[in-house]
Amino acid sequence: MIASTFVSGLSLAPIGASAQVQSKGYNLPLSLAVEAAQESLRACEANGYKVSVAVVDTAGEMRAFVKGDHSTVHTKTTSFRKAYTVATLGPIFAFDALGVFTEKVRTTPNASALASLPDVILLAGGVAIRARGEIVAAIGVGGAPGGDKDEVCAQAGLAKIKDRLPN
Repeated sequence: MIASTFVSGLSLAPIGASAQVQSKGYNLPLSLAVEAAQESLRACEANGYKVSVAVVDTAGEMRAFVKGDHSTVHTKTTSFRKAYTVATLGPIFAFDALGVFTEKVRTTPNASALASLPDVILLAGGVAIRARGEIVAAIGVGGAPGGDKDEVCAQAGLAKIKDRLPN
């Protein structure tokens, strides 16, 4: 009896899960995501910063992650959250750099509401990756002594791949 209930229950399950996967539009290739992350890390390490770097797509999914030598455990979370914030809120609020957005909302009453969203962080250190005029992913860096320095490293990662993104 239990087996027949289980089997009949399976037939009621939806077929396919394509709604959770981006099926059209530009998808940042993994090779470019990895290259951007590595260049961001290299730029920070050249200045002595121990960081981690995350590249996140607009669905909020991690495309690439690199943890620099001797970076702290917290840098994994902050780099992801910075990239996530840019990738998911950048298209809505029309910003490409998290530092600019953070300054913009810092004095508004909505800042605390935005900061309370899961995985959103209002600290500088993330930049958008654009293709064909749209944000398709973002780079987040965590661990430098200040989000402004993280953001410079993220910009270096973007610069490394920018000429290979479709206009």
